[in-house]
This record gives sequence, structure tokens and C-alpha cells, in this order.
Amino acid sequence: MKRFLAVILLLALMVPAFAMAEEMPFMGYYSDFTMGMDGWYPRSADGNTVINRLGYVVEIKGRTAAWNSPGRDFPLQPGVKYIFSVDVRQTNVPEAEFMVSVAHSRDGVESYENLAKATVKKANWVTITGEYTPDQYDNYTLYVETVGHGDLNFMMRDFIIEPESMHYDENLVILKDIYADYFDVGSCINNSQVQNKKQIDFFANQFNIFTHENELKPDSVLDVNASRELVKTEGETAVAVRFNNAKPLLDYCQKNGIKVHGHVLVWHSQTPEAFFHEGYDVNKPYVTREVMLGRMENYIRKVLEGTEEKWPGVIVSWDVVNEAVADGSTQLRTSNWTKVVGLDFVNRAFEYARKYAKPGVKLYYNDYNTPQEPKLTGICNLLDSLIADGTIDGYGFQCHFSVNNPYVATVRNAVERIASKGIRLRVSELDVGMEADTRQNQNKQAQYYKELFQLFMEYADQFEAVQVWGLTDDRSWRSETFPLLFNKKMEPKPAFFAVVEAVKEKAE
Repeated sequence: MKRFLAVILLLALMVPAFAMAEEMPFMGYYSDFTMGMDGWYPRSADGNTVINRLGYVVEIKGRTAAWNSPGRDFPLQPGVKYIFSVDVRQTNVPEAEFMVSVAHSRDGVESYENLAKATVKKANWVTITGEYTPDQYDNYTLYVETVGHGDLNFMMRDFIIEPESMHYDENLVILKDIYADYFDVGSCINNSQVQNKKQIDFFANQFNIFTHENELKPDSVLDVNASRELVKTEGETAVAVRFNNAKPLLDYCQKNGIKVHGHVLVWHSQTPEAFFHEGYDVNKPYVTREVMLGRMENYIRKVLEGTEEKWPGVIVSWDVVNEAVADGSTQLRTSNWTKVVGLDFVNRAFEYARKYAKPGVKLYYNDYNTPQEPKLTGICNLLDSLIADGTIDGYGFQCHFSVNNPYVATVRNAVERIASKGIRLRVSELDVGMEADTRQNQNKQAQYYKELFQLFMEYADQFEAVQVWGLTDDRSWRSETFPLLFNKKMEPKPAFFAVVEAVKEKAE
């Protein structure tokens, strides 16, 4: 997957709350900031506080008082209970206490409430969670501040707020049960969604396998600073890893007996540039092929052994390499991996993964646009090479489709061609977009989902799992296309019932 676009849920238009409260209820908000600041601004009296966006992280500098903070206006409804969370990190002091607070005003008089606190130790991401039921005010501004430490720089990411009154139908037919004779059914999930216990419990009832959205990707796991220090004593192939971000979902799945599919070990995207440079310093030259192979092996070893040690048996399969074949070509895409290691980097990655993976853990190559030629041929050529090496178990189809595009017949051709190689299969990332959320389009989407699941069931002896890429439409990386099985209110869509109908028809 490409880096997730900022998923911005604003079911109320972004205008002051007093203008909207009677017209449209505010249903929730989420941003990972990859598309911009999205209305956040610096709160300070002297104007010295600044906030900058660094990818999906917001950095706050120049503070001179504890209340100096990133803030944002929200059109909240009085009497509605809201659940919120935000990740915070600081790297300057051993620990500091942070708060999520609200500034509100009535008749021009501003007042404040502290809503939730958390202690943030140095260099750790900590999630602050809480709930808030507002009284009647003219406007509301939520912000993140410190207790003391008024000059402390810090970072935040993944701000979420939503009303508690989401719809959870506990009597809904359970997908993992009705597909038990065919394959696992699952989804991806991120840390913020793990924090919402009611939501994750609902989906854990529906699905029996999860994938981290981003928390097991190299930019989350590779500890660049620690690696930079490690090479000073252990040499250039030294690698340091951390699982802080992946831990919440792995802990939950371990506790509740849910499988995890690991995503991803080696990828050209969302991998720190420093990984490829001498001393982990982007200002220095690339390392040699031999050093990079050493780093690759050590990274794969530490991730596979580290996760297995901490969460034994939870991760049942891995995407070893992701999206290595170029679009519109039969060749590998140009990347840091091909520049530094060479065209055999995929083979070497699988070699190391096979060496260190626990027996029974399945290893996959994962890619998108599989039905399109000449890329399909390129994927098949790569799979043939890995099959000859004896290092691969299966192929993962990224199915980021739209209604009737590609045709199911075209998808079938790709499935047949890869299935003929005798390897395991999985749908690693499934969503089906539509241009507008109309009843007509919902029905088309439902039919498309149904035909896809019917196709997958034909190859049930090879398919390990089918995983939709996201829980609800509003949290999808393609939210503007309403591509998933559940809408923003957690209600099952026609697509959900079409997936149910597909397996029922198969059984008749």
C-alpha cells in the first residue's frame, strides 16, 4: 500500500459550531495529517508558537507557556458523549504530563476544562484517551497542552473524536463463521481503532484475522536513532527495531485469540531513507550491497524473532516484499532496494525470511493492479523465481477496485493464472469504490463484492484469507468512494449482505 492519505471525517461542514448545530449533527473526525494541517493552528499569546507538519506527524515548537498548543475548532453538540484520542511524543525530558483540554465560550466569556491526562516518557509515543460531554456553549476548541514544561517541544498524530452513539448490531450474522469452511475473513486496523474497545470488540466478533494499517511497516519499526548509535559499536550492518506502535493490536489479538497477518518487511515506500546510508546518515553515501544485505537480514531477523518472542503464534503470515513490480511493466520498479542491493533483493528478502520465520508461518509476495498486463506477467515471472528458490508460500492480491473496474472476468484471469502455480493465495487488501453514495451505486457495489467472493470461494482450497482494507467507510484511505462493508455509523451496507448471500448461495 502507498502511504495512507489523510482520512478526514467531517460529517459536519467545517464552519463554527453555532452555525451548524441545528442543521447537521457532528458525527466525528479523524486526521493523520498527511494531506495538511486540516484546520489546526497554534494557540499562544506572543505568536512565537509554531506548528509544522512532518508527514503524518505535527510538530509544535517555540512554546513559552504550558497552554501553548495545537488547537482546532469542533462543532460539538451539547449533551452528546464524545470519545477522543491523540498520540503525543516528546524527546527532551525524562517524562512530562500532557493534557487534552477544551476552551469554550458563552456570550463572549471563555472558559476551560481539562479532559484527559497522560504521562509521556522521553521518545515514546503515548495515546491520550478520554471522553467529553459538552454543556451548552457557543463554540469549542480542543487542544493538546502540557502540565508545566511550557517550553517543551512535542509532536502529535492521529487525532480522533467521535460520538459514542455508534450503531453496533450484535445480532448481525458473523462473517468469520459463515466463511469458516472457505477462508479467514479479516480487515486492517490502526492503533486509534484498537483504543476504541467497543468498536474493536464488534469487529473482532466479525473477523478472525487483522493486519496493521501502518504499525508494522519499516518506518514504524526501524529505530533509526538507535541504529545510528549501534553501528558505532557493532558495525554498519547493525539494526535496531521497536514494536511500540504495533503492540496494542498484537496485545489485543494475543488476548482474544485472533490471528495477525504481518505487513510488511521489505518495501520501497514507508522505509526510512537513512536505512540505505552509511551510519544511518542521509548526508552520507549509500552503503555497499554487502552492507545493505546485512542490514536487510538483521532487520528481518529481528522483526520475525522479536514479534514471535513477544507474541508467540499471533502473526501467522507475512508480506515479505510489497509492490516490487513496476506498473505497466514486467520489470521491477526502480527503488533504493534495486539501487543499493540490485534486482535480486526480493529473492534475498525471501531467503532471509524463510531462514528466520517460525515453521508454519507463511510468507507472501504482495502487490496491486495484479489483473493488468504487462504487470501480471511481471508478477508471475517474479513468483516463478521465488518458487524455484523454495522460499515463498503464496501471493497476496491487493484488490483496490471500483464498481465494475476491473471486470470480475479480468480478476478471474489473474486468479487462475497465479493459482495454477500451486501456491497459497490471499486477498490482502480489498475495497470497492463508487462515485457517489447512492442506492443505485450501493447495489452495484454489493453485486461486485458478491461476485468477487464467489470467485474466491471457487479457489477456497488455496485461499488463506480475504481481508477488507478498513473497518468503516469514513476511516478508509479511499473514504470519498465509500468502499467498505460498513458505513460511518457502523451499519452494515448492502455490500455486507451481498457477501453473506454469496456464501449462502454456495451452500445451497
